[in-house]
Amino acid sequence: MVATRGTPLHTRIFIGMALGIGLGLLARTLAGAEAPWLQALVQQVAIPMGQIFLRLVFMVVIPMVIAALALGVCEIGDVGKVGRIGLKTLFMTLLFSGIAVLVGVFAVNVFQPGVGLNEVDRQALMATLQTSDAQTPVAQAAKAKPAMQSLVELIPKNPIADAVNAFEGGLLPLMVFALLLGVALAAVGDNAARPLKDLLESIYAVALKIIDFAMQLAPFGVAGLMFTVGATLGVGALKMLAQYALVVVGALAFQQIVVYGLGIRLLARRNPWHYFKALRSVMLTAFATSSSAVTLPSALTAATENLKLPRSVSHFVLTVGATANQNGTALYEGITVLFLAQMFGIDLSITQQLTVVLLSIAAGIGTAGVPGGSLPMIVIVLGTVGVPGAAVGIIMGVDRILDMCRTVLNVTGDLTIATCVAATEPPEIKPAPTQEVA
Repeated sequence: MVATRGTPLHTRIFIGMALGIGLGLLARTLAGAEAPWLQALVQQVAIPMGQIFLRLVFMVVIPMVIAALALGVCEIGDVGKVGRIGLKTLFMTLLFSGIAVLVGVFAVNVFQPGVGLNEVDRQALMATLQTSDAQTPVAQAAKAKPAMQSLVELIPKNPIADAVNAFEGGLLPLMVFALLLGVALAAVGDNAARPLKDLLESIYAVALKIIDFAMQLAPFGVAGLMFTVGATLGVGALKMLAQYALVVVGALAFQQIVVYGLGIRLLARRNPWHYFKALRSVMLTAFATSSSAVTLPSALTAATENLKLPRSVSHFVLTVGATANQNGTALYEGITVLFLAQMFGIDLSITQQLTVVLLSIAAGIGTAGVPGGSLPMIVIVLGTVGVPGAAVGIIMGVDRILDMCRTVLNVTGDLTIATCVAATEPPEIKPAPTQEVA
């Protein structure tokens, strides 16, 4: 794969996707999917290329989920310092995140982008992605426990043991431990919590750096994974990826225009058209950078100058929201998990889909506001419904453009929450009435 050092990463990933799936389709057409040399190429070259990239991501899942979720909840739940603003922010975050994931789940169930793969191709794909020491996805997903037992097992008896067995069912209790750790950190006060928070922030920063290392190998990993998909599934893979991407973009657009628009109209008493017009430059920055963190300075400026929000509200909500409020990412993760479950022929019950909703909301809190930050969290949610984590490679080729789109929703969501919270504050800290931004 040829790419100059100065070529942007997302362009190199796209080139890797195009080359991988193009060569995979060509090899399948010329030799047939069962050709021995093609099978050897897939098993000995393409899959190892993808696995090296994916293992770099998998290796930081456990430390990252503990650090990210604990810090995210600690920041958004520190009501002792911010009082009612913190409580309202927490409520709005959960409300909009919940609606976002429900929108995504509804869209997947209506349009079913992952349905239609024939059983032969499904089994072939499952065989190539499934690790030898794991259960088959259908068997793992079918393991049902009584509701009360499942509820009891959410509380970890030994978080270290759950971390060791994370990919065999221990991830959910581990997430509960991380959430409770964040609540406790917020409750004990800054002096007692500071050493542990500093440690968690260091772990989080190092995990992000490893993700950055992994993303440098992403073009080669994606090329290998997409070659495998192209050689295994043929043209059907392209159709399914296109359907998946359209469902994600459509759901993001609905959340942005309809849900946020209604929120601004009903809760903030503002004109949605004027509101979105005032945020054009912020949304363009979010789309171009795919990073809520990088867009934060622009969002702070727009909140103060364009929306006329009080600093006491906007600075807190937007700073916390850059890491703890990822509505677009939560929606995207919910759609991705259900799409891949459909591809693998896993029929999820209403209870299992509700689990995906709750986990996606939690994962949205713990997702890094940087390009590629959602990958470890998607792996976490995939494991709870029995889909092998390596399946995340199937969507890597289109992830970049979808990342750009969902970052727009993440940033707009932060500003929407800030605007709604400001509108509910008493007159003494509300901004003076101003004309709507034309």
